[in-house]
Amino acid sequence: MNPSEKMALIDKIGRELQSKFTFREIDIFLSEYGIAPPKDVMVNSKWVYSKSALRGISDAVLLKLSKDLNIEGSIHAGNQNTMKIIHKREKPYYSVRTGKNPLSHGLDLNSVITLFKSLYLSLELEGYFQENLGFYCVDTGFNHGLLGDDIEAIILIELRKRNMTPISQMINSYSEDDLFDIIEFLYDNCSKPIDRTYHSYSDCGWHCSTFDRTQGRQEFREKANKILNLYGAGYELSIGGEILTLPESGLEGLFSASLPTATPRNITERIESAQIKFRRSRSSMNDRRDAIRDLADVLEYLRPKLKEVLHKKDEASLFEIANRFGIRHHDEKQQEDYDKPIFYSWIFYYYLATIHASIRLIEKSENSSEK
Repeated sequence: MNPSEKMALIDKIGRELQSKFTFREIDIFLSEYGIAPPKDVMVNSKWVYSKSALRGISDAVLLKLSKDLNIEGSIHAGNQNTMKIIHKREKPYYSVRTGKNPLSHGLDLNSVITLFKSLYLSLELEGYFQENLGFYCVDTGFNHGLLGDDIEAIILIELRKRNMTPISQMINSYSEDDLFDIIEFLYDNCSKPIDRTYHSYSDCGWHCSTFDRTQGRQEFREKANKILNLYGAGYELSIGGEILTLPESGLEGLFSASLPTATPRNITERIESAQIKFRRSRSSMNDRRDAIRDLADVLEYLRPKLKEVLHKKDEASLFEIANRFGIRHHDEKQQEDYDKPIFYSWIFYYYLATIHASIRLIEKSENSSEK
């Protein structure tokens, strides 16, 4: 195990001991492995206390400790080297592929919390949250970041929630809403360390001085999405920092497809707003109906120009769907007794695809008339 790998493993063990045991229980647990209590630790931190006790411990003992604590890490007990992903398999393995695995259709909340906790601790160890959330030093105590010295108060103000911190300790009790809230909060407050020094005394850790917010958020989003994509029916953290449901399989391109550069801003903004409204993790049927109505309004805005590129019957049929299913107006002729989750998805994707096609037809017609 090289020094950086060993430091990372000690940090994980220290945090696990911190979250599970009292100081006295840590001493008892470590004594079972022949590890004596640390001396001259002057701070009231079980994490620092545990790491101090683990200094100089052999790789073999550290691996036994990690196994005992069920720590999911990157250390392989067979060769004590960091495991490398040699290839990325295109198809899922047998039990998932055949549907025999109980998690074939998505991970449960506890599994996602376990995975995200590991990601959070790894990024925290590297200093990704120091710029805004601050950090603890064995010599100087807590060094506040841009958000000040009371992170719990900030979270209460921003998330309207108590008992969310310390994240490493409280995350195991999070609800789905709590987890999604904290992921969005951490995304807003993540920055990649650029310049940093390692404080070796008592294995204090990295002290970072300059940061790249854009790169940090990008890396956080990419790593968080690998976990969120696997949760339930699938979620993702957007560039705007919102957790959204994944598009239905095969229709992802509708959300990533760009509109022609000449598209008016009021149209692009209305489309983007409708997409977010429809895909929010807690969107209600009313939210989804409003998103469809927004798209219908975009088509209404385009209607005068659509009349020039579509037959009158085709142009009228675009609005018949919204009118017949109670999206835009309400009268006795409309159908209300239908499966709204299924029909709303169909209408939304139909309108989104129609808008893309319509704008391109209009652009093609206008370009032809200019020649």
